[in-house]
Amino acid sequence: MSHDDTNRDLLLRGARVIDPSQGLDQVSDVLFSKGVVAKIGVDLPVPAGADVRDVRGKVVTPGLIDLHTHVYWGGTSIGVDAVALARTSATATFVDAGTAGPGNFPGFRKHVIEPALPVRILPLLNLSFAGIFAFSDTVMVGESEDLRLLDLKECVRVARENADLVVGIKVRVGRGASGNAGIAPMDMALEVAEATGLPLMAHLDHPPPSRLEVMSRLRKGDILTHCFRPFPNAPSHPGGGVRPEVMAARERGVIFDIGHGAGSCGFATSRAMLAAGFKPDVISSDVHILSINGPAFDLLQTLAKFHALGMTLPEVVACGTSNAARAIRRPDLGSLKPGSVGDASIFEVLTEPTQYKDVVGEVITGEHRFAARGLVLSGQWWH
Repeated sequence: MSHDDTNRDLLLRGARVIDPSQGLDQVSDVLFSKGVVAKIGVDLPVPAGADVRDVRGKVVTPGLIDLHTHVYWGGTSIGVDAVALARTSATATFVDAGTAGPGNFPGFRKHVIEPALPVRILPLLNLSFAGIFAFSDTVMVGESEDLRLLDLKECVRVARENADLVVGIKVRVGRGASGNAGIAPMDMALEVAEATGLPLMAHLDHPPPSRLEVMSRLRKGDILTHCFRPFPNAPSHPGGGVRPEVMAARERGVIFDIGHGAGSCGFATSRAMLAAGFKPDVISSDVHILSINGPAFDLLQTLAKFHALGMTLPEVVACGTSNAARAIRRPDLGSLKPGSVGDASIFEVLTEPTQYKDVVGEVITGEHRFAARGLVLSGQWWH
């Protein structure tokens, strides 16, 4: 994008526009002006000097929001490059799921988040002072294992000082992430979330703690990520049906997020949950150094998996746009309503048999593949 282009209007012509925030699924044009969505309609007139893009045969959605990513590239071993990923996956907003903690958040802000603009990175702040500091093929140390790393006052201070960016608090519990500390880090994180008025995103891996212990603590608006993980700590009964503590949490208003990653989304669990009528609220990739080359890859591929599992295209789009925006309490995102932030994702739904793999190695064949075709950021054609 050249400097001269930054004030040009942009008109996307003739795409299938899917905007769940407005219940919209129709062939339309979309006009962006002054960094925001200006108008949606058929055969819109072309403003003088506008950048016009023919996107017939493509799908245009609000800018996709990946609710669970790890993009503190270079500052942590888990991090991947959000800008490169935005180009290949047509993703506009990356919610970083607690890669940085209070101790290294300033570096994340200065060296990654600010230079990435107009690609948007909105972080969840990790309760652990060092964030996710030891995550690789060869070294894996849970950041919640050592209670000496958990300073609640520091977490509250950094969240408040960076309130323009921080959209929630992140805690990882389970045998891998919290070890012998068990559920204690989650109770501490809830204190921080209450003090800051922010939602909590909880990761649960292998027991202990159990899903029951975690689910019972989550409040309305809190997020359970890895919600369709395979056994153990699966949300479904072995014979099918949804566990009662999971149903109770949904009734309370807990948000269920996929958070695919390298170990946290199984097709068998997903089929059982969908068969019981329990759909995820949000679909996210949990893309990081161990999942970016498979099985998660990116948000677009993760959305395509759930389309292959039987969810409709508008349903999976909602899980990557309006529902994700609601989870981070950003109603200005995830919508193409006039006046909304001028972000849009353009992709093509190709009809071709495509193999998809889950985290335990099961492969399914879907009828479609989603291919990124463009990204609009702040009202400009970015890529």
